Amino acid sequence: MTHPDRPLSRSMLREQLKEKILQRIVDREYEPGERVVESRLMKEYGVSQAPIREALRDLEAMRFVESQPHRGVRVRLISQKEMGEMYPVRAALEEVAGRTAASLITDETLGLLEGEIDAMRSAAAQGDLHGQLVHDARFHELIFEAAENSLLLEVWRSLHAEIRALITYTRLRTDLSTIVDSHLPILQALRLRDPGLAGKEMRDHIEHFGSLAMGDAD
Repeated sequence: MTHPDRPLSRSMLREQLKEKILQRIVDREYEPGERVVESRLMKEYGVSQAPIREALRDLEAMRFVESQPHRGVRVRLISQKEMGEMYPVRAALEEVAGRTAASLITDETLGLLEGEIDAMRSAAAQGDLHGQLVHDARFHELIFEAAENSLLLEVWRSLHAEIRALITYTRLRTDLSTIVDSHLPILQALRLRDPGLAGKEMRDHIEHFGSLAMGDAD
């Protein structure tokens, strides 16, 4: 599939190239197992091989792609085993973050959370999977930041790339508007400043989508 983007300027950093390629993976322009050809990306984005290669290395470190001898770089398929390992870890982290943030969260942060939900809803209406993914991740990150626990935030961020991959996997099987609505109970619990409820809503949210990704939801 050809991509409509115009060539990027020479000032484009590898981070921006990485995000461009990542968006194409999220949007399924590249299917799992499909080869990502460096020369084609160089031509499409109007850049040399070096920044493309660096961006692909970053994506490999994030486990979105994998490099194989004599086969080049291919989009990586997420295994059921990985999903089974990731969701319980994330659910536990999110429960702690929600429980801790509930008693510390400010009105300003609550407003930012509401804004991220609005942005998710707008992206869902446009069928913009990547946009919704970005705002969903920021919604959760705001809660971790509100918990004021630097170690908790660091651990969550270290899993962020894998989390994004797993969210993407789930969303391809789930209505986007349903995902947006699933964040509302979390926001309400935080508005109530109820630690127990906020922790429960965060855990339930992750466990529900984990069950969808594993294919055993009701």
